[in-house]
Amino acid sequence: MKNPEKKLVLEDGREFRGLGFASDEERVGELVFNTSMVGYQEILSDPSYSDQIIVMTYPLIGNYGITDEDYETKFPSIGGMIVKENNDSPSNFRYTKTLAEVLEENGIPGISGLDTRMLTRILRDANGLRAIITNEDTPVEEAIKKIKSSPRPKDLVSKVSCKKRWFARTTNCKYDIVAIDCGMKLNMVRNLNSHGCNVIVVPWNTSAEQILDFNPDGVLISNGPGSPEDVPEVVETLKKLRGKVPMFGICLGHQLLALAYGAKICEINPGHRGGNHPVKELKTGKVLITSQNHGFAVDKDSVDETSLKITHINLLDNTVEGLECEEDKVISVQFHPESAPGPQDTIYLFDRFLQMIPQKEKQL
Repeated sequence: MKNPEKKLVLEDGREFRGLGFASDEERVGELVFNTSMVGYQEILSDPSYSDQIIVMTYPLIGNYGITDEDYETKFPSIGGMIVKENNDSPSNFRYTKTLAEVLEENGIPGISGLDTRMLTRILRDANGLRAIITNEDTPVEEAIKKIKSSPRPKDLVSKVSCKKRWFARTTNCKYDIVAIDCGMKLNMVRNLNSHGCNVIVVPWNTSAEQILDFNPDGVLISNGPGSPEDVPEVVETLKKLRGKVPMFGICLGHQLLALAYGAKICEINPGHRGGNHPVKELKTGKVLITSQNHGFAVDKDSVDETSLKITHINLLDNTVEGLECEEDKVISVQFHPESAPGPQDTIYLFDRFLQMIPQKEKQL
């Protein structure tokens, strides 16, 4: 069966023609690029990309298929995927479906055959550029009109967060951790389990009182889509938890903790998305290669007016990559230490989080 001709139309009128290889749906979304060489399954199932159209800079995508055990969420919610070449005949003994099949099942359109290098160059200089994946015969004027009439989503965290609490238990449990799900990747839960933690995953709008009722040893605030300023409810919850329980924020969770301490958030252009961002740990001087996915960052100057201390800095643009409040036993990082996909340079941060928890005898 021949793939249908499709095109990507940017809101400034530029067109890119290619072949559709997934759902036939028309979709409007923010256009972003990811520089990872592997991990397209983890990327398409990362809730932080909800409603975004992802341009993969690596030229060959789909070559090892999709594997049931490697999802980061059960229901992918990206807006679309743009690739140079889609491989629909994977070579991998673990694969269960092709990339095209998974996108089709979840109603996600994809286009192959585009000049992804040119798109990436455009996106490096354009902040928040939106686009539409549409049929090849859609007039440009009509496509632009559809983009402009489509509102920017503001409730993405509520869309991708779990609706009810759920539990992930492990043998020989040492700690009980509550994870606030703002669009959490499952590998965060897997890492906590592997470190001897029972995990209680709660929805994004769970109150501080409800969280403390679990008598947790620590609280993890997850990654998620959109701006942290769209979820003031979580910020208020974290304000009430300050000093009462050790906390660890990742990506969006890092930004939410910064807001809870009075720091400010700024938008960055281009956003950091991929598995090759160098970050310096200020205490040791070590340079870490990190996996990232965000379009916002903590304003560096505003941190000076809080009780937070900067622990990590991005070496590409000098943005804040880590924060700490030693007195409250709080740490946070802008990158993804759970590394799915990505390098594993920073997985030690889960140990650092657990080391902040006061030692106690667990009752049998």
